[in-house]
Amino acid sequence: MKTILVDAWNTFVTEKGMDLDLKELLDSYPNPKIILTNANKQECITYGIINMPYQVFSLEHNPNKTDKAYYHKMLSHFNLKPTEVVYFEHNSEALNSATSVGIKTFPYNKDESLDGLRIFLKNNLD
Repeated sequence: MKTILVDAWNTFVTEKGMDLDLKELLDSYPNPKIILTNANKQECITYGIINMPYQVFSLEHNPNKTDKAYYHKMLSHFNLKPTEVVYFEHNSEALNSATSVGIKTFPYNKDESLDGLRIFLKNNLD
């Protein structure tokens, strides 16, 4: 079963708090979920990336998600292979880095409907 990697800031969490519609969509899948962020502990508090319903992973800007080393370290930490995860993210540089290590990605825009993400997940989760 593939793990769903979820971008934290400006995707799952915004100035308004947790995106409950997105959470509902994610909760409809039995797959494990991991929230990915660059934030350090203080930034997690500042941006509300605390008390999340899923595990949160951060390397605290060392490196950032725009560096493919972030994804190598994350995969190693969870003992996952690139083919065992899918990832959605709003930042194109982070998407490019994840894609470069073989992770299947989806460019997420929180201002659009969840339909595109729903289709991506349906087509890419085993």
